Amino acid sequence: MRAMRYERFGRPEVLVEADVPAPVAGPGETLVRVEAAGVNFGDIKQIAGEHTDGPYAPRGPLPRVPGMEVVGRTAAGRRVLGYVRQGGYAAQTVVADRDLVALPEGVSAGEALAVLVQGLTAWHLLRSVARIRPGESVVVHAAAGGTGSLVVQLAREFGAGRVIATASSDDKRAFALEAGADAAVDGAAEGYRERILDANHGRPVDIILDAVGGPVLDGALDALGYLGRLVTYGASSRQPASAIAPGRLAVDSISVAGFWVVPLIARDGAGGPALAELLDLTARRRLRPLVGAEYDLARARDAHEDLLGRRTKGKLVLRP
Repeated sequence: MRAMRYERFGRPEVLVEADVPAPVAGPGETLVRVEAAGVNFGDIKQIAGEHTDGPYAPRGPLPRVPGMEVVGRTAAGRRVLGYVRQGGYAAQTVVADRDLVALPEGVSAGEALAVLVQGLTAWHLLRSVARIRPGESVVVHAAAGGTGSLVVQLAREFGAGRVIATASSDDKRAFALEAGADAAVDGAAEGYRERILDANHGRPVDIILDAVGGPVLDGALDALGYLGRLVTYGASSRQPASAIAPGRLAVDSISVAGFWVVPLIARDGAGGPALAELLDLTARRRLRPLVGAEYDLARARDAHEDLLGRRTKGKLVLRP
């Protein structure tokens, strides 16, 4: 069958098209004919060799087929959404039954792929980690991205009093406003606190969800109010943040937490109430996942380069 694989670790150029043996489902697994595969930063980290351990690390020796999210059909014709450790960039893949859910009518392949890893991340950031309460102010970093745009919408759905987006360009900030943010500002570290407080009518904020890290995370701490919560779930800046002194947190009873959805999926499976709610909200058009560019499977390298170059909005999709 057709697949994209990597025979050595490196940048996107190590991905090559290949004819590989079709997988065979074992006990508790289902073979899925892939209609579309999602592209994630996690895929880029896998082929770079950065995800080498942990419960959902890739298995087996090189070469490997990357890809964690698929939409497709089972042998019985059921249309499904599934999470896999690896193997999604292919015409067929095997999905554990605990990580497979039926797709509701009216949810496109791109929308479904957007609410799997990125949607579950957004849901748990707000519900499980930040524990949002009605009326609270929420700052969403990188709000034009796949996860950020979903956080903006879910924060509104979950009763946020004010949603403030940060993004790096005028068009991305305009998109964040269209997604439901009350205000959108430049997310650069310099002048961060002043811009956030101004966007919140001069008041410190309750929740900040950070996927940038580095100096931006330092500025975020200064913008939190009493009992504020900062959740870090990425470091796209690839810069280190300053060490956090416990006394700095104690003054305003600030909490700092981290989140990564993959260990949660490894423990509980991808299926469950959170994903069911996300798909239901999407089917009812209360949640509108942003679907970005689609690429033929052979152009997976281009999709990775575009993602790394921050030239994209929303969910990138590969079509086998």
